Amino acid sequence: MSDTKPRAASLLVQNTRTRKRNAAETRFRIYGRLALGLGIVALILLLSSIIGDGASSFRQTFVTLDVELAEDRLDRSGTRDIDTIKKVTTFGYAPLIRNALAVEMAGQGIVIDGLSPKDAADIISKEATAKLRNFVIANPDLIGTTQSFRFLANGRIDGYYKGRVTLQTAVLDSNVSVEQLRLADALKAAGVLKVQFNRGFLTQPDASDQRPEAAGLGVAILGSLYMMIVVLCLALPIGVAASIYLEEFAPKNRWTDLIEVNISNLAAVPSIVFGILGLAIFINFAGLPQSAPIVGGLVLTLMTLPTIIIATRASLKSVPPSIRDAALGVGASKMQAVFHQVLPLAAPGILTGTIIGLAQALGETAPLLLIGMVAFVKEFPDAPPDGFFDPASALPVQIYNWTQRSDPAFVERASGAIIALLVVLIVMNTVAVILRRRFERRW
Repeated sequence: MSDTKPRAASLLVQNTRTRKRNAAETRFRIYGRLALGLGIVALILLLSSIIGDGASSFRQTFVTLDVELAEDRLDRSGTRDIDTIKKVTTFGYAPLIRNALAVEMAGQGIVIDGLSPKDAADIISKEATAKLRNFVIANPDLIGTTQSFRFLANGRIDGYYKGRVTLQTAVLDSNVSVEQLRLADALKAAGVLKVQFNRGFLTQPDASDQRPEAAGLGVAILGSLYMMIVVLCLALPIGVAASIYLEEFAPKNRWTDLIEVNISNLAAVPSIVFGILGLAIFINFAGLPQSAPIVGGLVLTLMTLPTIIIATRASLKSVPPSIRDAALGVGASKMQAVFHQVLPLAAPGILTGTIIGLAQALGETAPLLLIGMVAFVKEFPDAPPDGFFDPASALPVQIYNWTQRSDPAFVERASGAIIALLVVLIVMNTVAVILRRRFERRW
């Protein structure tokens, strides 16, 4: 019987098991790359759709006219008394705009057969008369002079230059005629009508269904800012204080375990539940006004607290125990060790969690709908603190509101508002990443 040892397999030659393992690893890498590629493609398609539909909302069609502020129409007494001037309604300013357009057409030699002066003036937004009236009330001394104004064209004329309206569809559209589109082309050729950057989209309030071209995000942006101020002032100190107590001072027993489990569960509760809670407590019980930033801020604070608490506790846990032991070893109290050593080192993670929580709250819609922020709000809220109790809207609610309106121009506005909201969210998340990378310490 020969005493021979089995021959060892060479590491340079793959056996059957090694080939199967390597093949499985290769397939897993392919699946991962495929999933990543599909995600990137889906993101590109989503952003392309949003930007393609909404980028045009940042451009608007304007008509520049020289309007004579006729004294016999605006101030017949000649006293320049504000109360007398205010008695002239927007209907009294419509003939001034109509005459200014007729003079401009005559000066440019523009003649459109079958188009009456009234129909010609209808290419200008109904917002123009309100703009002209506000200007006269603010500057009564200019009555009797001729001033240059840049008026918005109406939504159909604006849609004509953005591809939503054509000469063929105008035949079937009761809100615009082929003659009006031809007048718009003639005015554009003369340099009177131009498509320019629309700053008012970010600064003006919402408008009625009859004036989509004048609708803006001003009130929604201000309302979202007020709500974020409320959330930041309440959620950050409460969340950080609760996290420090639970992580550093609270005894480990079944009560603290129950609190921790409930905090984790609250982070997964649907946001609409917080809206129902806010409606029941803050509006029905406490009597706070509907559609007010203070109520929206309180509801979003309740929703953001679990996120901040979880992020803060994770940041506190990441600080090595040796730092606590060293501080206690040199005679520091428990509170001094936490506030002078642990908390500063955990600050980057706390700030990151707070910013992410605020970004999440900024994009919430369902809880705000339940507390009445879906209402049409035309006036800007006052400065804080009174402004926290004034009616306002919010960016996600404004997007929802515009998508419910029938005019195609509001769909464009909704996509533009999504772009604005995405920009804010990207900025907030970028700040969170920068803070973490700049202040984070590794041990």
